[in-house]
Amino acid sequence: MIERQQMDWNRGDTEGFLLGYDAETTFVGEKITKGLEELRVRYQSHYPTRASMGHLTFSDIEVRMLGVEYAYVIGRWRLERKAEDGGDTGGVYTLLFKHTARGWKIIVDHTS
Repeated sequence: MIERQQMDWNRGDTEGFLLGYDAETTFVGEKITKGLEELRVRYQSHYPTRASMGHLTFSDIEVRMLGVEYAYVIGRWRLERKAEDGGDTGGVYTLLFKHTARGWKIIVDHTS
């Protein structure tokens, strides 16, 4: 799932990237965003162009199962971009996944 999201992002496919999230997801960053539609607006406003999306890599990924229906993932993210497109940036994340009828979906994303 994380590899697919990385590939979708690097193709400029925000909609594909968002398929990893549950409709009722919560994103915790500089503010708390609730629901997939609000998250879509957040990503579109923060990354309005393909150039501003840059090249995404995930690293130091650690997955821990929390029973059969839940898992958490921690790791690092990095965006490589030209200075005029926002410059390089990165941080860490914690994701809480739930296994649903549609597969594993992110229900909480805390990214900094």
